[in-house]
Amino acid sequence: MSSSIWSFIQSFVPTVKAEDEDEGELVDPQKILREKCKETKKCQDLENKLNTCNDRVNSRSQTTETCVEEVIDFMSCIDHCAAKTLFHHLK
Repeated sequence: MSSSIWSFIQSFVPTVKAEDEDEGELVDPQKILREKCKETKKCQDLENKLNTCNDRVNSRSQTTETCVEEVIDFMSCIDHCAAKTLFHHLK
């Protein structure tokens, strides 16, 4: 996926930043799970559809088409996958 699409998507996804001197830098388990979920076949297929839509929209100078449905489907896939095991990683 192009970095501009991923940056756009991440602007809607909340992130957690925390500092703890005793344990070093904390890593948000949700971020790790989302990255792993992006690599699943189902999410990869949806990412390919999103990229195809994005390429199609960007290739036209005037269009009313948007890729909102594809973004929602892709992000839903990632979130659904990550939600299955997220709470097992929390203390």
